[in-house]
Formats: sequence, structure tokens, C-alpha cells
Amino acid sequence: MAVVAVAAASIALGTLVGLALPQYSISQKGREFHPGEVSIKRGETIQIVNDDGDLLHHAYVDSDKFSFDSGDQKPGSKTDITFPVAGDFDVLCAIHPKMELMVHVR
Repeated sequence: MAVVAVAAASIALGTLVGLALPQYSISQKGREFHPGEVSIKRGETIQIVNDDGDLLHHAYVDSDKFSFDSGDQKPGSKTDITFPVAGDFDVLCAIHPKMELMVHVR
């Protein structure tokens, strides 16, 4: 009986952990976001990954509906952004002004 309880708890924990993981991974490399556009559902999370070996990045969103600021992102760092409201959002880099990621939240 104890084995069944441990197995059930492990499955439940795995399910909860799976819900907490970001659904979308966006790379920052070569002063660009890859991909440059993504569509998600309200409440979903994207993960921004600095894949540049020697560049800092600084992702931010500044809109009337939602704001986010990652601070400086060192190479290899990962930053999660959860979008709580629907709309179209530009994710920009404060260090590299030509970097733009369009996030469509439905």
C-alpha cells in the first residue's frame, strides 16, 4: 500500500512540476530573438534564454496592460515571463534596441 501511495504522490508532483515549466523557449543570439514572434494563451509562460557567449541582454515589456523587466541577463541565463492578460506585446532588449520579439496572447 505504501508503494502505491508513493507512486501516486510522485505522479502528482510530476504533474505539478510540469505545469510550472515554461511552455515556450525563446533564444537571444546574435542580437536577435529566435523565433521573433510567438502566439500563446493568457497565463502561459515563455522562457528567454541568453544563448550569446559574451553579450548581456535585458528583456523588457512596457505596455499599458502589462510590464516586465528582466534586469541584465548574463550569457547562459534564463528568464521566465508569464503573460497574465491578452493582447499583443513587444518584448525588447534595453541593450540592443533592434532586438524585438512579438508575443500574441489570446
